[in-house]
Amino acid sequence: MISCEVFVACLPYSDYSFVMAVKSQTVGDVLYALGRCLSHLGGVPMALVPDNFKAAVVEASPYEPKINQALEDFANHYQTAVVPARVRKPKDKALVENQVKLIYSRVYAKLRNMTFFDIESLNEAISEKTREHNQTRMQQKPYCREELFLAEEKQHLKQLPTQPFELKHYRVSTVAKNNYIYFSEDKHYYSVPYTLIGQKVKVIYTRSMVHIYANQKPVAVHPRDYRAGEYSTHRNHLCSEHRYYLDRSPEYYLKKAKKRSQVLYELIDLIFKQDKYPEQLYKSCEGLFSLYRKAELKNFELACRIAIENQYYSYRFVKNILKNNMAQASEYLPLKPLPTHNNLRGKAHFQQLETNNKHKQQQQQQ
Repeated sequence: MISCEVFVACLPYSDYSFVMAVKSQTVGDVLYALGRCLSHLGGVPMALVPDNFKAAVVEASPYEPKINQALEDFANHYQTAVVPARVRKPKDKALVENQVKLIYSRVYAKLRNMTFFDIESLNEAISEKTREHNQTRMQQKPYCREELFLAEEKQHLKQLPTQPFELKHYRVSTVAKNNYIYFSEDKHYYSVPYTLIGQKVKVIYTRSMVHIYANQKPVAVHPRDYRAGEYSTHRNHLCSEHRYYLDRSPEYYLKKAKKRSQVLYELIDLIFKQDKYPEQLYKSCEGLFSLYRKAELKNFELACRIAIENQYYSYRFVKNILKNNMAQASEYLPLKPLPTHNNLRGKAHFQQLETNNKHKQQQQQQ
């Protein structure tokens, strides 16, 4: 079981509510939920009134509370103000406190016996139950929260900015010899121009993008990828030695072999007809090209021909032939097949032998 936090917000006039589950109360998760809330509302209120938790307020004060820098940046991006509720003053947040009670009965209670395997499916269910809550008629009122919000309150919200706010994080990384940086938070690799190998670069990342800077100049931009152990690559970042690894394919090796030797081409064609993992086949081809460069052409081609005729389609087999000087004979004579004859012993032959043996045993007993 994985625990999570629930973000609850409501508007002051219509009491229209927004509810969303997040992984934690960290600044990143809170601001992400707040951004989703404003996007759902389709506008921005004049002020945000958060509680005094650490992601919102660094230092509480009844007069000038110190706002978390990230939340202040968020407010500046959306052109709104942050006015935290006073400490131990429930009247400042009476509306949302009442909403939390209603959400417990109208959302939590209805989902308590359901199992969710990811936070996205949980939020889909929460959104559906919250919509039902907003569409439920309020007591002694001929309308629901959603109707009041759409009719009288939404028009007073300020327009959303064209780009949503994304919290920025900063770190410094070293470009490895393969011209990638390792992003430890997601255990992912991002390519950087090979001219920066060995240098320190500044990484600025958000929930969706990774920006890389060297000497205060942008050098790479990648969509953020959360797949552990994988690589995000821009081809123009790679030097020619590294770039060819992206071009590898059976056609690449066959074309390369055909320019060098017809026998090598035939052997590589047979190698790719094997049911093996592609990377294994690529390494076998690389090994054969290495042997081609080191061995005499006549001996190498004869070794390839021996491998083909004996159906050993591998680098190791060709290497052993060359190593043991088996290819230096002027002519290779393959094994001749046995001549055809009628001296065949099959199942019927051995059954007959068994029957004869039984008869002999019976005669001896008599």
